[in-house]
Amino acid sequence: MQSGAVIGLAGVTGMRPWEALAQTAQATPALTQAERDAIDAALGKKGAYNESQATHVIGLPRNDLSVTVKGEPTPIPLGFGGWAAFKRTLDGKTAVFMSDNVLLEEEVNPLIDAVLAAGLQIGAIHNHFLYESPRIVYMHVHGMGDPAELAKSYAAALANSKILPKNQPSPTPPPKTAKEIFDTAALDAIVGKTGVVNGPAFKYTVGRSDLKITEMGAEMTAAIGLNTWCTFVGTPESAVVAGDVAMLAHEVNPTIRLLRQAGIEVCALHSHMLTENPRILFMHYLGGGRAEELAKIFRTVLDGLGKPAGSAAHPN
Repeated sequence: MQSGAVIGLAGVTGMRPWEALAQTAQATPALTQAERDAIDAALGKKGAYNESQATHVIGLPRNDLSVTVKGEPTPIPLGFGGWAAFKRTLDGKTAVFMSDNVLLEEEVNPLIDAVLAAGLQIGAIHNHFLYESPRIVYMHVHGMGDPAELAKSYAAALANSKILPKNQPSPTPPPKTAKEIFDTAALDAIVGKTGVVNGPAFKYTVGRSDLKITEMGAEMTAAIGLNTWCTFVGTPESAVVAGDVAMLAHEVNPTIRLLRQAGIEVCALHSHMLTENPRILFMHYLGGGRAEELAKIFRTVLDGLGKPAGSAAHPN
């Protein structure tokens, strides 16, 4: 689509240009191999490219931390790992970078200063957990521009932090992986999705395929953070789950009610982005119990999303 066509559509409908782009069936242009290699080189870690979502993702776990939740030692993959993702805008003229950064309290404002000095922006600062020690804060950072330059700017912002991969220790291999701990096939059958093993953790990541959501002219999909997720650690009989639910406004309180009726603790409700359309809210939760029962609750949460406001599932 030519930029003139976008401007014309925005002028007629009153939509911003990236909202007009979202009304088309246009696919996100791919990042080139050279661009992906440049991103990896800047951050010092090889990322994973999601072809179907045209998104390059680099995981940023905080392996230097020892975290407890409710006094119990907790694996970092339960939710104490950040990420950075890069993709092109729908018109292909520029790229978008988004990240989630795992920080100790005393690391928050130094990183804010470094992010601003690097020409990037802060999208959100908040908690994801309750009862964790040390206290963990999550900062969403984003920007627009050339993919390689965005990666260099982000690396510059992280240069003096523990987050940058070269400043991180290697993870300690767990005694058993989640594949050896949980009946993953049984959990997959309950949830209706395929989970992914990450050391001792088993995680589901589910996008919102029912919605077309844009931010800064790029399509927001699961690989760039627009997702509902649930991670299992522990044992089949005594599992802990943590996760996040991506919701439209009318879905928030029905989902809160569902989680509380199931005995799941709601930890936070907040935004992750600044100008996304439609507006998305994220709710973090924490629960414990038998793994298969927790999987059933997660499946119920998924089944409740995508219902229209005023329906039986989502009363006004």
